[in-house]
Amino acid sequence: MRRLELTPRANWQAKADAIGFVYHHTDGQAYWDEAAAYAFTLAEVEGDLEPAAEELHELCLDLVDEAAGSEALMTRLAIPPEHQDFIAASWRAKAPSLYGRFDFGYDGVSKPKLYEYNADTPTSVFEAATFQWLWLEDLLASGALPAGTDQFNSLFEALRDRFRALFPTGGFVHFASDARAVEDRQTVRFFEDLARQAGLDPKFVAIDQIGVNAEGLFVDADNLVLQAAFKLYPWEFMLREPYAVHLKTAGVRWMEPAWKAILSNKGILPLLWERHPGHPNLLEAYFEDDPRASALGPRHVRKPLFSREGANIEVVGGEEPILDQGYGQEGAVLQAYHPPPDFAGKRPVIGAWIVGNQPAGIGVREDDSIITKNLARFVPHLIEA
Repeated sequence: MRRLELTPRANWQAKADAIGFVYHHTDGQAYWDEAAAYAFTLAEVEGDLEPAAEELHELCLDLVDEAAGSEALMTRLAIPPEHQDFIAASWRAKAPSLYGRFDFGYDGVSKPKLYEYNADTPTSVFEAATFQWLWLEDLLASGALPAGTDQFNSLFEALRDRFRALFPTGGFVHFASDARAVEDRQTVRFFEDLARQAGLDPKFVAIDQIGVNAEGLFVDADNLVLQAAFKLYPWEFMLREPYAVHLKTAGVRWMEPAWKAILSNKGILPLLWERHPGHPNLLEAYFEDDPRASALGPRHVRKPLFSREGANIEVVGGEEPILDQGYGQEGAVLQAYHPPPDFAGKRPVIGAWIVGNQPAGIGVREDDSIITKNLARFVPHLIEA
């Protein structure tokens, strides 16, 4: 694994805009950065990253199976008691999953280490599946990269085929997100396009425009009933909304399914460690109130059960500033200190994608700090010829 410095394409912004990747800058700062790329060997991909994602996914499914039958575990994960049966029922019904993203610390030398699992509403999927692949094709065509250079990236085809597998006879599916959040809306547009290519009939509804009719069913602004719905809105929020009382009876086929509420929670980190201590892809972790956490030593990482984009994550014993966005009321976990590798001050985290039950590619986000935050840059990757 190495970091390459490259010359950006002169027209990359126009190409990004043309396909709908319009959030290539955030708050005036570049989010997409093709002045660099991370190069991996095929052995690193096939021997480290891909098998780590596949094995951890299996361990996570085993944990869901256990937690779905345990009131104590779901309570430990701050899942509201009134919704635990609903979540367990979705697992027993084998409600299928669409996708997820593991975040790894990886340097090409040691085995990938799991920082967290974005199992419910992972973003960066659009740019990972499309724009970094188009970048690779352009650089191959121009001769800027040697023939035979590849990318660990079947994400687009895997997601399209997954929609086909989930809806083999087609059908009408709602797609929901915050309509005002540009990244969320464009990400959902990407999923709508995939669904359309898979033979489905997608319809967007803003998440705040979903209502409940007299029969207790969820409806969109045109009073059409939600029967199947992809939502870029996390389960930990949905379970605490006023409409949550209807989730159990409304009969919606949600993507992601309700059992993802178990995995979209940093509480799985100590639970995985407890069940698989010393696993080469796990970092030692404990719930904050566990006296065994003293084994982590004076420098470790504190993570709220629910947080996003590095918010409210603290390096205890370090000097990293905390991005306070109010997360943490439900509790926190403590994890061993394992900073991302340092490439001349750049700190990459590898996002390893799972579609259905199979690894489907990676994306790299790079920050100047140890904690990957909301302004971290997306940097393309390649597999060297």
